[in-house]
Amino acid sequence: MVDSGGFRGFQVGASGFCAGEKIRFEELGDLFGGGLGNVFGFGGTTSRRSGPQRGADTSAELHLSFEDAIRGVTTTVSVKGETVCRTCRGSGAEPGTPVETCPTCHGSGMVAQSQGFFSTTRPCPTCGGTGTTVRTPCHACHGTGTTTRVRTIKVKIPAGVKNGAVVRLKGKGTPGRNGGPAGDLLVKVHVARHKLFRRAGDNLKIKVPITFTEAALGTEITVPTLDEPVRLKVPAGTRSGRTFRVRGRGVKKKKGRPGDLLVTVEVVVPTRLSREAKKMLQQFAEEFEAGINPREGLEV
Repeated sequence: MVDSGGFRGFQVGASGFCAGEKIRFEELGDLFGGGLGNVFGFGGTTSRRSGPQRGADTSAELHLSFEDAIRGVTTTVSVKGETVCRTCRGSGAEPGTPVETCPTCHGSGMVAQSQGFFSTTRPCPTCGGTGTTVRTPCHACHGTGTTTRVRTIKVKIPAGVKNGAVVRLKGKGTPGRNGGPAGDLLVKVHVARHKLFRRAGDNLKIKVPITFTEAALGTEITVPTLDEPVRLKVPAGTRSGRTFRVRGRGVKKKKGRPGDLLVTVEVVVPTRLSREAKKMLQQFAEEFEAGINPREGLEV
């Protein structure tokens, strides 16, 4: 049997409906698992009121020197965007004036509307779903509770951060709605190149020039690091391009063993020789390099 207030004759079942009840679209959505609600454009219980909403994430760019990225640094970023109003502290009301319960929805944030056999709920048109109203809107934010301004935010960059890494700052994004939490600030890090060092994972790489005589006879050279210079022994007969490992002089991490410094030596060949130097090299070649063919393995 049916009357103007809704369906009659429903029995108590798993859904909890009783005889004589007026059925809401949202309750049908719950009864059928949300699928029916999606078909007819209404949702389940999650749409019955406009609750707290998390703010959106925002992003910022940060440019660091190579040294700061390796060692870690505490710095600041400037972010322009929506933030909590400093005057009303997010309430939307002029300081000294009250925030009142909405007289239309009585604080629920939603109002019911009958449509024949069914009733639907929608956000309250008076308060916009917040459940509250203000008599005198804040003069700074015009009652929105937020303003747009540039914020300077402190950010701690961990040691060893890589180029392109994203550091997440919880709660530093756009303010939430209806008492919801703020979003996060995502800081993308750009690391500048170094004039001497290159990074390979947790290791640092550097190329160091040595002379022909140093390579042939062996020597000890001073190698720069990001801290104090170190002494490196180059054995006699070292070929150009050989790489030496200096342990613990790479990227230092908060946990675990630090990386190493990889030193690649490059033999520098002089481009200008005096007559006397040429004569001495020719004499050396005749006495010590006779019969030696370094390209023998090429079979040409």
